[in-house]
Amino acid sequence: MSDSPRSAADGALVTKREYEKLSAFRGELRRFLRFSEEAARRAGLSPQQHQLLLTIQGMPGREFATIKEIAEHLQVRHHTVVGLVDRMESANLVFRRQSALDHRVVDVALTTEGKQILRGLTIVHKEELVRLTGVWSTLSEIIRGALPAEAEGS
Repeated sequence: MSDSPRSAADGALVTKREYEKLSAFRGELRRFLRFSEEAARRAGLSPQQHQLLLTIQGMPGREFATIKEIAEHLQVRHHTVVGLVDRMESANLVFRRQSALDHRVVDVALTTEGKQILRGLTIVHKEELVRLTGVWSTLSEIIRGALPAEAEGS
């Protein structure tokens, strides 16, 4: 009996070219993440602080998030987000307000300064994503190649 997880794909063939494409994609993804971390540091933020700003501003249909939503999005514990928000509030990058819908809940939103920093970071990230256009094509090829033949036609 094997210790490795089993799946329906265990019997599927994987070509050398697929390994190469996946390896190239993972390498580019890691380069993008490193780029993002370094860009955040150049802007005076930790990567996690950048992610917090982006999470808040990126909430669909609104420009605030609850502590719970941020924790879920960042995949960290509630108390970790509270500490992060405390530090960012002290730096005048975010502010808290009581939720209009539920007074037990606190909404977190970006200050003008927080929005300016995030805007600058987003511009450089968009430029980097344009550079990575070929990587997304490679990923698309990998996904198309991984689909069963009947799924490709749908």
